[in-house]
This record gives sequence, C-alpha cells and structure tokens, in this order.
Amino acid sequence: MPRRRPGALRAERGTYDGRRPPAWARDLPPVDRLPPEASAYVHWVGRDEARRTVDLLYRYRAFLGTPGGRLLLTPSECPACPGCALDDVAVVRDELGGLHHSLPPRAATALGRVLRPLDAEFRRRTLPDPAPPPDDRPERQGLRDRRPWWRRRAYDDM
Repeated sequence: MPRRRPGALRAERGTYDGRRPPAWARDLPPVDRLPPEASAYVHWVGRDEARRTVDLLYRYRAFLGTPGGRLLLTPSECPACPGCALDDVAVVRDELGGLHHSLPPRAATALGRVLRPLDAEFRRRTLPDPAPPPDDRPERQGLRDRRPWWRRRAYDDM
C-alpha cells in the first residue's frame, strides 16, 4: 500500500488543528486587544499580519470614534490602490472579515470578541442604504442582497 504524503495528511487535518503556534510567535508582543494565544496565531499566520491587524482595527475604531451622531461611509478616492482603498471603512471591515476567517478557531473567536462591540456600534451609528444598487440580472430578481451587512450601509453623496 502506498504511503500518504505529509501534505495530504496536513490537508485532511487542517492547517492549525491540534497545533500550537511556535515559541517565537508566543514571545512577540500582543496584537491590539487580543489575548496572548490569539496574538501568537496572528503572528504565525503571516509575516506582517500583526501590523496589518493593528492598522485595520485602528482605522475601524477611528471611524467609529468620529464625534457626532450618525455616520455616513465615505468611498475611497482611489479604490484600485491598496493603501487608498482602506479609506473606505467597508473595505477595512472586509479585510477584518477575511482575517477572521483565515485564523484558527480559537484566535478567530478572540478576534470575534473584539469585533462584536465595534460592529454593534457601527450598526447603531450608520444608516441602512435606502437605495441599494440595482441588479438587472433576471436570476437575482427576488433574491436577498448577498453583500455583507456593512456593505449595505448609506454612503456620503460627496
């Protein structure tokens, strides 16, 4: 019987199942308000992932910390540029959602605990989009809008 390749075994088991981050990742400083174990996973997932996570959470909190009552999302002036695209808080939330899904279960749960109150504040201070973009495709008629909830918030008309 042929031997199974180690890569195939890891693929079945999953990337992080039953594995702890290496010691070097546990020795690095914590990421934002994540617990040490979750911070170690963020450091382990990617080389610059920790800095990126801190930057994304900072941008999200900065938007929510804007004084006043209701907030309107502002589209990016240059959505094709990776740096400028993050001026739109919906893109920031997309990135945080992608990071949340790329983390192992424990770290994703910890990041979810950090995001939950921020998302509640985001929902409370922004308005639903009164006129969602039209979709003329016949197969989509009558179906729910499949965009994430943060993409269905009102934008500033600039």
